Amino acid sequence: MELSFLLAMDVVGTIAFAISGAMLAIKKEMDIFGVNILAIMTAAGGGVLRDVLIGEIPPKFFQNPVYTLLMVISASLVFFLVYFGKMGGQLFSKVFEKVLFLSDTLGLAAFTVDGVSVGMHTEYGDNLFLVISLGVLTGVGGGIIRDVLATEKPYVFVRHIYACASILGALITAYLWHVTGENYAVAIGFVTVIVIRVLAATFRWNLPRIHQNTP
Repeated sequence: MELSFLLAMDVVGTIAFAISGAMLAIKKEMDIFGVNILAIMTAAGGGVLRDVLIGEIPPKFFQNPVYTLLMVISASLVFFLVYFGKMGGQLFSKVFEKVLFLSDTLGLAAFTVDGVSVGMHTEYGDNLFLVISLGVLTGVGGGIIRDVLATEKPYVFVRHIYACASILGALITAYLWHVTGENYAVAIGFVTVIVIRVLAATFRWNLPRIHQNTP
């Protein structure tokens, strides 16, 4: 039961982040190869960084090609839906913002709790700081790589309490792990990230920043 639940988180996160990577690549007018590469880097980047950090060599991404196939299928479907749907101009801009928010939110939530779970199942499971860090790294790492490759200011630094949602979700998941059991902890952490992201977007919550006046 626990294994299948975590597998579901893996699949949700993989598909969601692959879609977000594909959408940004399409916006940047990349060809289908570029779309797939950016989707793969988005969906796999955080997990690879996490595995390297805990000494899982080679990273799980390279051990199971099924996930890569899932990323490619998801990205290619998005590409052809946009390509044959002739979705351009203002229509694509509206769809892009909504799809990017939805896919990023689901991917962030799924991979945050997945990262915590991986940490809990290592010999370092009693080190909550490390476990929470692994959750956040898994959740935000791929998005940062995506934005850097697409020459965008990383989404995690500028929009709607992104990393903070991941931190709180990871913290709750890790804290509840031995209180409610693994499945409930993962489910509550997953929902926490989504709720915070939706509230932040709805009420336009953002962390304080300094705006420089340009002449």
